[in-house]
Order: sequence, then structure tokens, then C-alpha cells
Amino acid sequence: MLRSASILKCQSGKKTLRHCVPSQLRMSRQLHARRIEGVDKNIWVEFTKLAADYKAVNLGQGFPDFSPPDFVKEAFGRAVSGDFSHHQYTHAFGHPALVKILAQFFQGSLGQEIDPKDNILVTVGAYQALHCTFQALVDEGDEVIIIEPFFDCYHPMVKMAGGRAVFVPLRPKAGPEGLQSSSHWALDPEELAGKFTQRTKAIVLNTPNNPLGKVFKREELQVIADLCVKHGVVCVSDEVYEWLMYDRAQHVKIASLPGMWERTVTIGSAGKTFSATGLKVGWAMGPESILKHLKTVHQNSVYHCATAAQVTRRTANS
Repeated sequence: MLRSASILKCQSGKKTLRHCVPSQLRMSRQLHARRIEGVDKNIWVEFTKLAADYKAVNLGQGFPDFSPPDFVKEAFGRAVSGDFSHHQYTHAFGHPALVKILAQFFQGSLGQEIDPKDNILVTVGAYQALHCTFQALVDEGDEVIIIEPFFDCYHPMVKMAGGRAVFVPLRPKAGPEGLQSSSHWALDPEELAGKFTQRTKAIVLNTPNNPLGKVFKREELQVIADLCVKHGVVCVSDEVYEWLMYDRAQHVKIASLPGMWERTVTIGSAGKTFSATGLKVGWAMGPESILKHLKTVHQNSVYHCATAAQVTRRTANS
């Protein structure tokens, strides 16, 4: 409720304009929601400002300083200059042509037949896919295991959903020649197992890992999968860098392991793959029993993503 107002006087010739404007907002209760307390600061906002102020190279965020491939730019041009429907609403959970091609493209690596309508949700980047996942699945008091180091949004998103983050670190384990690469960073299986409790709702996996670049091997993923199955825990698998692989590393989707499809949300991004982060096209894939809850959050927040961006992604991938 507004308790007071100040009077502004503006002289215009002989006329006086009087406007009642709020000088102080007084609420009967606290204005902001408690769930945003402690999450208002963002390290990437701070780093981006510092990089701009001091003309430094910004190594903090995952966007390039060069244009996407020509075929992506051409696809976007066709999308915005083509059919009128590309400028109108499309299906709330994903443009039909896009979800169809995503289903066809990923079912091989997942070893799973994917239904375009039931098993895919197209989101405003992978960021919104993560937000929908935590809001849909994490309840007050639930524990979510987060592997350190981690992308910064995991913790505040868990907190805003009412959950409690439980951290488990990747530890450097040098070989005979010392610490040579990100592959030498690993989870301690016993330490990881000790983090699972009756309150554990989910574990967040990021492979390839940001910021280390570590690609989890199949045997490492199997340790996580066994614990998820044993404790009835959901795996949130952030795989936005799956196509940026080096040194013959092989990306394995944890959802392809036995017993994991039905308990995994796999998150991907077109922006990282095609160096077009501004298009903000991401997706979540998983069983209908989980995806339906993400869709409830999605339809009651952004509702659907930019149609032209989805058409671009579909054309670039075809």
C-alpha cells in the first residue's frame, strides 16, 4: 500500500502541473520474496562490466567474438524473411519441425525412441531449461547434489526453488607425469556416495564440465548412475558443450545408461553448438513423466520461444 506521496510542481508559463508521485513505498509486509535473498549478485554480470570498463578479453562467458557459420546466418535470414507464420506464435513446447528433427537426431546417441511431443521441451536457451527443471522438481527442503566446480546458476536456481545445495568436488589426481589435463580431475566414489541421503532429490551433472572442460568417462558416469538408481534420484545432465570435444574424447549421455532414461533430464543448446548464443534456443529431453512438469512451469512463464529462432535452428540442423 502507498502511504505517502510528494507533490511535484512544474512551471509552464502561467500554468502549474501537479503530479502525485510516490516518494516512499511503504509495505505492510516485506516487499521482496525471501527466495531471492542472497542470489542478487551474479559473477558474470560483474566480470562483463569489468571487461568492458578495462577493455579486457572476457574469458568468463561462453560467447565468441566472431560470427556464426554462414549457413546459420543464411538460415536465420530465410526464417525472418520467409513465411508470415515465422513471426507468430508456434506450439508452446517447441516448433513442430524443430522437435521432430531433434527427436530424430538424438535418439541414436540416447539409444531411446524419442517422441517429439512428449519427450522434448524447447526453451529460451539452456538457462531456461535449467530453471524449468529446478522449479518443477525441487521442493522445499529437497537436497540437490552439485559437482564442483560448477556453472554459477545451479546454486541460486536450487535455492530459489526452496532446495538446499550439497556440494561434492572434483579433486585433482595427478598421474606419473603430473596434472596434465582436466581428465585428471575426478570424483571420489565414496565421498559422492556419502552425499546421498533420504532428502536427495537430484544431482546436477555437467559434461563437458564448465569451467574445467572435463569430459566424464563412461565408467565415471556409471558410478553416478548406480547411485541415482539406488536412491531414486533424478539426474539433471547439462550437456551444452557436447559438440566441443578434443583429444579424441568421447561424449556419453548418462541418459543412455541402463535405468537412467526414466530419471534424467538432458539439457542442450544450439547457441553453444553454432556460435550463436543470442538466438537463445535450448531444450530439455526426458521421459514424459518428468517433462510434463517442466512444461507446466514453461507454459506459465515464457509460454513459448521465438518462432524464427526455432526455425533457424531446425534449418541449420537439417
